Amino acid sequence: MSDILTCAAPQPLAALLEIGRPLVMGVLNVTPDSFSDGGRFVAPDVAISHARQMVADGADIIDVGAESTRPYGGMKPVDTPEEISRLTPVLGPIVGLGRPVSVDTLKSSVAAWALDRGAAIVNDVWGLQRDPDMASLVARRRVPVIVMHNRDTADPAIDIVDDVTRFFARSLEIAAQAGIARDRIVLDPGIGFGKTAEQSIACIGKLAAFRTFGLPILLGASRKRFIASVVPSQPQERLAGSLAAHLIGVENGAAIVRVHDVRETVQALRVADAIRSVT
Repeated sequence: MSDILTCAAPQPLAALLEIGRPLVMGVLNVTPDSFSDGGRFVAPDVAISHARQMVADGADIIDVGAESTRPYGGMKPVDTPEEISRLTPVLGPIVGLGRPVSVDTLKSSVAAWALDRGAAIVNDVWGLQRDPDMASLVARRRVPVIVMHNRDTADPAIDIVDDVTRFFARSLEIAAQAGIARDRIVLDPGIGFGKTAEQSIACIGKLAAFRTFGLPILLGASRKRFIASVVPSQPQERLAGSLAAHLIGVENGAAIVRVHDVRETVQALRVADAIRSVT
């Protein structure tokens, strides 16, 4: 039997966003060189087990990436066959866990392959502005897309909020020209990508500025280097800083948080919600 699904991929994101609480997206990197957990989940059985644990811990979405897009350099680009080979043993079983799966990729060819096999969301870290075929693919498949701000290099002299705003405007223009429905778009300011630590902090603190687009915002601050600029730490030592950033981000309008530590994040969000409910 072919491993290509015969039915259309589910499109659950809009319904999830109606729940009325922040969604938690669990990160699964099946790569040898991701900045935080590179190599930990290369073995398919380990990756699938970790995804299963994230679901048990409360993840609403699982984000699977097979090519490192870490923002600090040093990652090794991989071609389409290699990226697909890393996804092949894990994607089907993870889709089978019953949570929407997003595919984190720069390539429309990989996104198409993943959508054929049950992925429900495309997570494009270049916001439809790098692969010229990505927008048309998303439009044809009628799936949600996460549009992330990115820059090739950081420029400490720029107004980062203005730069992100202009980038989003351009991405939304590309999306509209391709025929992507506006209600299928999520915006991500791309914490750490092409930004100084100070600029990443500014994006979180001023996250509400991006709500002017009237679209859901995803915040991915988990274990990012800006935390170490405040308190020196290695990626595995940044849980507390990640929780602080995501709680502030939710207060400032984030609808989705993308995290490595699902259980701890779910607990923090639930406690914060309980406290807010009585104030």
